[in-house]
Amino acid sequence: MSITEASATSSPRARTVRWSVAAAIVLLAAVCACIVIVSPGEGVVVTRFGRPDRVLLAPGAAFKWPSPVEATTLVDLRLRTTSSGLQDVGTRDGLRVLVQAYVVWSVPHRADDVQLFLRAVQNDPDVAASQLRSLMASSLEMTASSFDLAQMVNTDPGHIRIDAFEARLRERVGEQARRVYGVDIRQVGIERLTLSSEALQATIDRMKSERDTAAAQRSAEGQRQAAQIVSEAERDARIAVAGAKAEAAGIEADAQTQSTAIYQKAYTTDPKLYTMLRSFDTMDAAVGPGTRIILRTDAAPFRMLVDGPAAGQGAKKP
Repeated sequence: MSITEASATSSPRARTVRWSVAAAIVLLAAVCACIVIVSPGEGVVVTRFGRPDRVLLAPGAAFKWPSPVEATTLVDLRLRTTSSGLQDVGTRDGLRVLVQAYVVWSVPHRADDVQLFLRAVQNDPDVAASQLRSLMASSLEMTASSFDLAQMVNTDPGHIRIDAFEARLRERVGEQARRVYGVDIRQVGIERLTLSSEALQATIDRMKSERDTAAAQRSAEGQRQAAQIVSEAERDARIAVAGAKAEAAGIEADAQTQSTAIYQKAYTTDPKLYTMLRSFDTMDAAVGPGTRIILRTDAAPFRMLVDGPAAGQGAKKP
């Protein structure tokens, strides 16, 4: 067999192989064009002739018609964080405070919300973050107007209501973000809180007033306790004095009783001695250290100074 005959014989077979390979490649390309892969943390919006047809959320492979019949758009469903920046807001008591908040958000695994996100921000997370910052600025202003400055800045932890502030802010931002942009607000928090010069001075004045009030209360309490202690001491002193006086009166009464008994015994034993002792008692009561007195000595009781105990009695004969 000549070379020409061999080439003629192998040419149809080679063409068949080439056509088979080309058909396989075309078929593979067609199959690839009809398959869409959904990765975890992503959603795929399938559009038919430019209009959304369905949303694929389950990870894995799915079938679609090749382009230009159907096209796909990937939507990122992962968590994102956006900061509001430092916002000057007014509190309920008319003071200004600088607040910076953050929001954690994501596109939820729901077909309607994915399509709403795609329409609202053209599937651009940066546009969504910008819109959320504007929404947070207005929500911060409205939320701050429902709280006093003392509920956000205070030396007493029991008066601080940052948790309530964050909860109300999340409620405001979450409702509008879901309705307008189709995103879920997972968390809202206060990232930074500082005071303007006016609010800082007002806070200092309020803290000073609170300290002065606490000091006045403690001082009043101390004065009350001191007055109570003095009152109790005076009461105890009066009770002690009254007891001492009663005891002294009892002792004096006992002494007078004993003295009367002694006098009675002396009178019974020796009437003259009794008369002399009583006369001395009378003189002691009537005459003091600075007393000058002129009396008759022939009359009782001074008669005893001249006549002696036997005055007025007859001389005893031997």
